[in-house]
Amino acid sequence: MRVVVFGDTGPFGAEIAQQVKSHGHEAVVVSRTSGVDPLTGAGLAETLAGCGAVVDLSGLPSLDDGTLTEDFGLVIDEDAVLDRASRSAAHLLTAETAAGVAHHVGLSVVGTDRIRAEGVFRALQARESLVRGSGTPFSIIRTTQLFESVEDIADAATEDWIVWVPPVEVRPVARAEVAALLAHTAVSKPLQGVGEIAGPDQFRLDVVVRRALSADTEHRRVFTDSRSTFFGARVRRTDLLPSPGAHIARQRYAAWRAYHAAAETSE
Repeated sequence: MRVVVFGDTGPFGAEIAQQVKSHGHEAVVVSRTSGVDPLTGAGLAETLAGCGAVVDLSGLPSLDDGTLTEDFGLVIDEDAVLDRASRSAAHLLTAETAAGVAHHVGLSVVGTDRIRAEGVFRALQARESLVRGSGTPFSIIRTTQLFESVEDIADAATEDWIVWVPPVEVRPVARAEVAALLAHTAVSKPLQGVGEIAGPDQFRLDVVVRRALSADTEHRRVFTDSRSTFFGARVRRTDLLPSPGAHIARQRYAAWRAYHAAAETSE
């Protein structure tokens, strides 16, 4: 089976492709930089010809969802983010139907079903709704925050050298383990519903951010404030925690940090 991974030609997409190949299937990673653009529909028909499954990574919140400012952190234009997300998802799903794709795997965020329709979560909810209504057999995998994304979370929440984060509980997870689950899901029977993945350890968000910003050269301070938002959305204390039955990954944040710190030292 041929699996097409959309939305990330960096390490994440490569890890998923490698995992798909380890299952004995073909995999290709594409994005706008490779000439395939779901936002306009360009290149979709050619790319999806003979494709059995699609893995769409474009749902994860990122700094690209807004404008990063020194005074206000990440400023998000909700209508613009919603428009881009809805148009790209609609084009991709329509092309999948035309090509006879048998399985759409969409990546989303744990808590999307509980958080208010604001910030990037408004777009995430719209994407999930389009996937459910597309007619293509589907699986939605919601993940908690990736270890690799914690510094981006800090950047998005930085206002005048202070990182303001809401006092919420999180269970961050290693990107490699999310990649493995997405690949396994893509080559398996569609869930026709939602699966979740989370890390083994639970922390408050400010604790994780402080650990990520612990370098001697880091001058930002981290504070918690219940009025602070998470990528434009107001979240309650447990909104970002997984539901019972979620897949719990094995790698712990402390071990991941130690490994990457050692790797950087040896370079």
